[in-house]
Amino acid sequence: MQVLVIDDAQINVTLLCRLLEKIEQCSSISFLVPESALAWCQDHVPDVVLVDYMMPAMNGIEFIRRFRTLKHCADIPVLMITANDEVALRYEALEVGANDFLIKPVDKIEFLARTKNMLALRRNQRYLENRASWLDAEVQKAILEIRAREQETILRLCKAADSRDPETGAHIVRMANYSCLIAKNLRLPESVQAMILEAAPMHDIGKVGIPDHILLKPGKLSADEFSIMKTHASLGHQILAGSASETLQMGAEIALSHHEKFDGSGYPNGLSGTNIPLSARIVAVADVFDALTSERPYKRAWEVDRAIEFLKDGSGQHFDPLCVDAFLADFSQVLAIKERYREDSDDLKVFGSY
Repeated sequence: MQVLVIDDAQINVTLLCRLLEKIEQCSSISFLVPESALAWCQDHVPDVVLVDYMMPAMNGIEFIRRFRTLKHCADIPVLMITANDEVALRYEALEVGANDFLIKPVDKIEFLARTKNMLALRRNQRYLENRASWLDAEVQKAILEIRAREQETILRLCKAADSRDPETGAHIVRMANYSCLIAKNLRLPESVQAMILEAAPMHDIGKVGIPDHILLKPGKLSADEFSIMKTHASLGHQILAGSASETLQMGAEIALSHHEKFDGSGYPNGLSGTNIPLSARIVAVADVFDALTSERPYKRAWEVDRAIEFLKDGSGQHFDPLCVDAFLADFSQVLAIKERYREDSDDLKVFGSY
């Protein structure tokens, strides 16, 4: 442990440093000028400070006051050495942050005892700091493990829905990354971008509750069948709602509202404009674009330009204009996502970034 010694008299500095040599695992660094000691403390953290009170340019009390303004030195034990035993001086020293005192002439035994006490105090401080750092690291480790399990659960839920839907796994990866791109171009916080990337794949999870004869029907649905199909939005919300997970909460609002339309003509609640959750407005653009540009057993893929025109034509009616503009703002990234996550790609990681 390192003790900082400050005294304007070299003989006093030499004496104190010699005494410190008698303490095991203790080294010293000394300064005759308190300003130089403060400059050293800008980049270093002593374990204990021994400072003389009577010094010409800056006395010990002023040194302690300035020393305590250094954030990393706020709790370092300070022992002030003085020939003045006035109570008022001690009170002032305690107010600025002194921990203990020594009266000159310094008694060797008392000096060693008080310094060892200060070192023991600092040793306990360091133990607690290390313990706090270890606990913080363990907490972060546990959070990452919980996060990984949550992501696995989400992925398995999405796969469960996907196994019954003619749409492919590549679709949910692409639309999730498209959604993240829109969030990024809308300048949403990175934490929200990441959450949308993970929550977007859950948009159609309610399809697990739709009968096969409707879900897998190759042709156009009848009015009654379409009414049943539309319930997947509410079913998805019921599956995901009520979770303590913020990601699943966002997944629930996306599942419920991604078929709402900006002009209020969507379902299930006929919401319009900004009454539709932003996450759902984002996913609506991403989901429709990928559905249009993807080949299915019952349809051919649209050309990208045709799909872009569809989004533009639907801006302000089906889609939030801001989300459409954000999607088209950096279209090279859209094409990069489309190319990276092809149907035959081995890189279908939902939670990877584009």
